[in-house]
Amino acid sequence: MLELISEHGCFGGVQRFYRHQSTATGLAMRFSVFLPAQASAARVPALFYLAGLTCTEETFIIKAGAQRVAAELGMILIAPDTSPRGAGVPGETDNWDLGVGAGFYLDATETPWNTHYRMYSYILELRELLIREFPVQANRISITGHSMGGHGALVMALRNPDKFRSVSAFAPICAPSQCPWGIKAFSAYLGNDRQSWLEYDASALMQQMQTPFPGSILIDQGLSDQFFPDQLLPQAFEAACLQAQQPLTLHRHAGYDHGYYFISTFIEAHLRFHHSQLQAEPA
Repeated sequence: MLELISEHGCFGGVQRFYRHQSTATGLAMRFSVFLPAQASAARVPALFYLAGLTCTEETFIIKAGAQRVAAELGMILIAPDTSPRGAGVPGETDNWDLGVGAGFYLDATETPWNTHYRMYSYILELRELLIREFPVQANRISITGHSMGGHGALVMALRNPDKFRSVSAFAPICAPSQCPWGIKAFSAYLGNDRQSWLEYDASALMQQMQTPFPGSILIDQGLSDQFFPDQLLPQAFEAACLQAQQPLTLHRHAGYDHGYYFISTFIEAHLRFHHSQLQAEPA
């Protein structure tokens, strides 16, 4: 059952915010949907956006300025929350990079996190809900994200290439099993078996594949990003793509940091990239 929280006219379409009860997390979850005018008459393509640490279902929608181009292209935008809320896990609000606002788009296996922190399954659940409840073309859904959400987008796409036609990312955490953010989160959520971590590491996943997205993967990275040297490790994903013969367009931008000024600058290019990929006939 979907509960409409609010709706707002936007570029000829409508921006909506919803709440619903999730089977995957066992809790009420919130997400946002931008419906362009074209969606009132026909099913249209859709793009998921997974946000980063501390963000919510509102962050991208308010800050990125994506609706103008999505309205032009006739593309639905979906932005979920970044974690369960109200799970009651001791200490879940103590750190900005673990717990609330930091679900890392994985299914936790360690207690007490494993009951509700199941964001990987939640994104797949939300995809099915959107196909069922909104005018989405089921075979034309893509995914993008930023930082932790860029990690989530890459992992979701690589593990589900039949469900996401294309993938891009802004400053993604490319090798979480090798960086401080990922090591902290994976240790808590997945335990000490580092082999299990690789199921949620885009660089490790890519190393086991062969050209999963022939139409290329798009990544933008700012070189003034304070997290670039130690946390994001795009060079690891770049090397994995080379090994997998996966086309990769990795733009490195001087003068851009990790925030939404950076994202708002390049969001149009990402939307047009996905639109082009979604218009192509499936291989």
